[in-house]
Amino acid sequence: MNSINVLTLNAISGFAWPFSRDDSQPAHPLLAQSKEYFAALDHTRPLNEYDFVVLDTELTGLSVKKDEIVTIGALRISEMRIDMEQSFYFCACPTRDVPKQSVVIHGITPSEAQKAPPLKEALQELLNFCGNAIIVGHNINLDISVINRELKKEFGGDLHNPCIDTMRLARVYREGYWTGAYECYEEYSYNLRKLSREFGLPLFTEHNAFTDALQTAYLFIYLVHKMQDNSTWTLKDLCRAGCIKRRFF
Repeated sequence: MNSINVLTLNAISGFAWPFSRDDSQPAHPLLAQSKEYFAALDHTRPLNEYDFVVLDTELTGLSVKKDEIVTIGALRISEMRIDMEQSFYFCACPTRDVPKQSVVIHGITPSEAQKAPPLKEALQELLNFCGNAIIVGHNINLDISVINRELKKEFGGDLHNPCIDTMRLARVYREGYWTGAYECYEEYSYNLRKLSREFGLPLFTEHNAFTDALQTAYLFIYLVHKMQDNSTWTLKDLCRAGCIKRRFF
């Protein structure tokens, strides 16, 4: 399979560096520091010079506006290698009972959730863990939207870390592979497990925040290696292919 130079694809048009609005004034010192750091970040360096945090959440449902975080899982990628010694998993207590239909999916029972610490503790630890890393996730807009909603409640601001969506990366990769044959990828599935199986990646337990983050980390590294076109990608190149547009509440 030939490497793909995604910078020539139509999918990258309309790129904007993904920082939060200028009028956002985070009250929490870590959020303020993050805003300052990313505003001055040199995004022209090779990817192996940046740290990435791959994260996933499990919620009480699928509504960005009303459902709550039950678990957060994350791990770090340094020098484009997964660092299993730097990982994060937190079960948080929602304000309402976990619905039965959600328990069937992620296995976190109402009694387990009720015994967990409040979400504010998880968010504090998550801020410490993410630090100045670039955030990665599969359909990350959902996770970041909910996290930012809760950060605004608890700490008066939201994350300023650029966010890379592996679903977007996979779409750009597939569209480049099937250039000139749109009908071949029009209905292609971007499900995390299906992508991982197709690309021959290790498979982990589904619907667990940490193992889904681990699954995403493998997919991320695979796609980056496939899409570099025999040259060194910079962070700017990566963001052109996979950055999300930020949502605010």
